[in-house]
Amino acid sequence: MNTVPAEFLALQRLYHWEQTTPASITLTQPMGKGLTQDFTWAQVADQVRRMAAHLKSQGWEPGSKIAILSKNCAWWLMSDLAIWMAGYVSVPLYPTLASATVRQILTHSEARACFVGKLDDWDSMKAGMPDDLPCISYALSPADARERFDSWDAICARTPPLQGTPLRSDEELATLIYTSGTTGLPKGVMHSFGNFSWALDQGIARIPMAAQDRMLSYLPLAHVVERVLVEHGWLRTAMHVYFAESLDTFTADVQRARPTVFFSVPRLWVKFQQGVHQKLPPAKLQFLLKIPLLGGLLRRKLLQALGLEQCRLAAGGAAPMPVALLAWYRNLGLPINEGYGMTENLALSHLTLPGKNQEGSVGPAYAGVQARIDAQTGEVQMCSEALLMGYYKEPDLSRDVLTDDGWLRTGDKGFVDAQNCLHITGRLKDLFKTSKGKYVAPAPIEDRLVMHESLEACVVTGANLSQPLGIVLLNANAVAQIGSPGGKATLQASLAAHLQAINSTLDPHEQLACLVVVATPWSVENDIITPTFKVKRNRIEDLYAAHYEPWAKSGEKVVWQTD
Repeated sequence: MNTVPAEFLALQRLYHWEQTTPASITLTQPMGKGLTQDFTWAQVADQVRRMAAHLKSQGWEPGSKIAILSKNCAWWLMSDLAIWMAGYVSVPLYPTLASATVRQILTHSEARACFVGKLDDWDSMKAGMPDDLPCISYALSPADARERFDSWDAICARTPPLQGTPLRSDEELATLIYTSGTTGLPKGVMHSFGNFSWALDQGIARIPMAAQDRMLSYLPLAHVVERVLVEHGWLRTAMHVYFAESLDTFTADVQRARPTVFFSVPRLWVKFQQGVHQKLPPAKLQFLLKIPLLGGLLRRKLLQALGLEQCRLAAGGAAPMPVALLAWYRNLGLPINEGYGMTENLALSHLTLPGKNQEGSVGPAYAGVQARIDAQTGEVQMCSEALLMGYYKEPDLSRDVLTDDGWLRTGDKGFVDAQNCLHITGRLKDLFKTSKGKYVAPAPIEDRLVMHESLEACVVTGANLSQPLGIVLLNANAVAQIGSPGGKATLQASLAAHLQAINSTLDPHEQLACLVVVATPWSVENDIITPTFKVKRNRIEDLYAAHYEPWAKSGEKVVWQTD
């Protein structure tokens, strides 16, 4: 049973800020061409009340599902609040989904309406929208959506604001968070208002946040971390949230926000590092950082260029953070706290302690979280008051995800060290056996492999081969390099040396037979990665498994796949 006071539930926080700090600017939204629009708490509450009144007037039964299909923006947050204020349940969709997945989620959730907002590829997504589904557009929606659907601004202009302080209880269903589908069709994870408020209570004890803080919202709000940390962190503390405009303006967006708290996934932390290395090669950077005074000045300049010079707490998660990457940022003066969690527990499980070097682990459990390692399988299992209510319309899966005594089966393998820090060693389902009968855990090898400056992503695979192999995707700089004279040969030699260095640290049965450089980009659009940049191993198997044996037997240390 959740024990957080009622005043910390989401809607209650909106009413609190509406009454106590109505004139404070709380959201800053880029509007294109360098322009931004600020929203005060009074403006947020007024628009939420007007949209809630509109939704309520439709006469849908309490608890009806309303979807949000949009990139992060101020209207995304206001839509969520309006859905809750009207007595309904929100269903966020990733803004990069294929049309078939859009339709599957809208159908499965029984959505009664959908907010269609800021999107990059609406033309390919709109086929997934049922013809009879009422939709509402935002000011930043694609032109076609603005023409077809009723607009947020028009609705707010003609609808009087909902009066009073409609409340939702802590036990009520707040949202369905659909998983990103790494292992099949997305599942609708059910979470209550009490789950969110309890998670925030424990989270803020580990990651102190206050009204003076600033955050940049750019990872999908449909993802559990952004939802908890940004949306509910904002509601709890009244901090100032900025939104990113696009990938092209991302650096300017970060510099505008100057975030004091910043979360990113490993792939983006790697991209930041590679951007620095383009201007300062690793050896030269490390040499300069060791010089007194100059090293300190250089650190400040680099963090300013990233827009993170005022960041007091940086965090990473959603996938393992390579230890070498964590050490690099710590040397730069920006230690990164690594977190661990999943949609099913609102991402609230473990986090390294700020100010302590616990690299290689995901830290101790949050207060109120219990964790254990299953003696038979090595699986990490945990229990807290933020556990899911179940999977929507999936009673069998809901039972399977919990043990008989109510602990969450995470599907991850790990161990706890003497300092009570949890170490994740891989996924139970990711382990594979070579033809020699030995098991290989790919995740630790991938952590080292992806640290090559030319790589965008990688996968270690090879079930039933005599030795595993690594499949790697080049980043944009490396692709440009192989087009220059001698560039491919230079890169091949560098990758071969990287492979040799990694193999020298592995047990014989883990050593990679070769690295395979693939030409096909791995993207959300071709369903190889999830919206949070996790590689879908089943898709890698579908695409490349038929080539594994010839690649492994080729005798080449670096194999170039051309189709």
